[in-house]
Amino acid sequence: MTPEERVPVLIAGSGSAGLCAAVWLARFNIPYKILERRNGPLEIGQADGVQTRTVEIFDSFGIAEEMLREAYHVLEIAFWSAPDAEKGIKRAKYEADKETEISHQPHVILNQARLNELMTGLLGSNPPIEYRCEVKNVVVDENADSNDLESYPVRVDAVRDGVQKTYRAKYVLGCDGAHSIVRKSLGFKMVGDSSDAVWGVMDIYPRTNFPDIRKKAVINSAVGNILLIPREGDSMVRFYTELPAGTKVSDVSLEKLHDHARKVFHPYEMEFAETFWWSAYSIGQRRADFFHQDHRVFLTGDACHTHSPKAGQGMNVSLQDGHNIGWKLGMVLQGLARPDILETYVLERERTATELIDFDRKFTKLFNTKYRQEHGITAGMFAEQFTKAGRYTAGQAVQYDASAITDIGEHDKELVAKVTVGMRFPTAQVVRSCDAKAMQLVKGLPANGQWYIVVFSGDLSQPEAMSRLDEISSTLSQTVQRLTPTSVDPDGVIDRILVTAGDRKKVELDTIPDFFTPVTGKWKMKNLGKIYADDESYNSGHGHAYEAYGVDASKGAIVVVRPDHYVAKVCRLEDVESLGSFFEGFLVPARS
Repeated sequence: MTPEERVPVLIAGSGSAGLCAAVWLARFNIPYKILERRNGPLEIGQADGVQTRTVEIFDSFGIAEEMLREAYHVLEIAFWSAPDAEKGIKRAKYEADKETEISHQPHVILNQARLNELMTGLLGSNPPIEYRCEVKNVVVDENADSNDLESYPVRVDAVRDGVQKTYRAKYVLGCDGAHSIVRKSLGFKMVGDSSDAVWGVMDIYPRTNFPDIRKKAVINSAVGNILLIPREGDSMVRFYTELPAGTKVSDVSLEKLHDHARKVFHPYEMEFAETFWWSAYSIGQRRADFFHQDHRVFLTGDACHTHSPKAGQGMNVSLQDGHNIGWKLGMVLQGLARPDILETYVLERERTATELIDFDRKFTKLFNTKYRQEHGITAGMFAEQFTKAGRYTAGQAVQYDASAITDIGEHDKELVAKVTVGMRFPTAQVVRSCDAKAMQLVKGLPANGQWYIVVFSGDLSQPEAMSRLDEISSTLSQTVQRLTPTSVDPDGVIDRILVTAGDRKKVELDTIPDFFTPVTGKWKMKNLGKIYADDESYNSGHGHAYEAYGVDASKGAIVVVRPDHYVAKVCRLEDVESLGSFFEGFLVPARS
């Protein structure tokens, strides 16, 4: 009989989704194991576009700096068309790649293998990844109690180096790609369709006189379309190439891709010094009919949604699936949150996948020459629609529905006009009061697993504002204490951030309520780094944070931010008691 190995969380697949979930589990000190059928870490990743939202996630994990240093930064898009087929392509216009307000982070290009390496670096010196281990079957005990955190109701059969292995897990994540064995074991199906359109993709080292070879470019020629993406470094470029109608994937060769690209780039010369990698595919959009089994097994990434690579969504949305489920599993298995919080993964990411596929269907049609001709879509209209899609392709359009962890109120916009409950928490420059450092506010909200109560207090040099803050601090302190185990720091479950308005020099830190300067850490020192001012900085100007968030400084506001930086709730300062019932709706009380 094959001996069974027990592990709280088993992750099938070491792609972007699996690794991102693992980063959270490691931060919550939850034991886990990743089973990966490959012989080792990913060496050549097919994905390369990194959305601004993904860059924000890496920044919250503390690993964005290396990525940004190595990556190609996409700043401008060149649109090319062929008004005269015989003369060939001609540049139509330049556009900024993204609106400034979308994110303070850039859109970049970096190979998926390197992104995975950066995340793996957060898993310790010996990450628990079993390579050459292929999942064969997954079964969930039908009689298991979803609230029983002591049981291991999921059985996973696998084979490693020809030897059968059996695992028992409390939870399993199916992050094993489009041909997911986890999904097939559960009897789930991919629902959707595929088109007749065939595209080729290749990473090449070009010899060319095309002037925009180091810019992102969309090229609509009389013979087809190419989406050009410069790669990291200064030499490699990726081409996504629309192939002629009637092409079959099995008939595509590298020579045909080269020949077709030369025709698209006419009248410019295009030769290929080397082709590093190439492939061909037909476009399909599919979604799994179910995303979970008894809230014990969850599908993520390509295991539950597939689509075209045009909008650069695949790796990003997959990683964000793992980002969503990871912190929730961490809180549940640490005994901090009730298991029904896991139901919100399905609520939130099923909708995201459905919206992604709907968007991808429309976006892909823009690249289809026949579709544009039939619907009278001109080169100018194409460029306009491509640019309008920027907020979605940046990953900033995701909005979660109301749930136990997302409390959407009728008057939210009256309190914080430029913050939307259910969407990611935006950022603005502030000045950290303890050391006068100008910084983005989100840098004060690292992704360590805590919830954040962000209090916009107004100008504390005004006696009424300070008196109001004193009053609410007592209630905030009691709420947080009820939900914080004695074994962790006061800010270990629910952290606090204070953002004042006005001249910070007029307010002494020792006059601010102790709630905002908790005693934490190894040396039990008062933490002064949670107080920020919307004020002029010495070298970086004024961030105008209250204006950026849409908060009236005379009234103030409270914003609750989830561990994944999505906005969970907003309320008036006077309604501070509502935070207690909100948190107690899903967190486990630690003190009576």
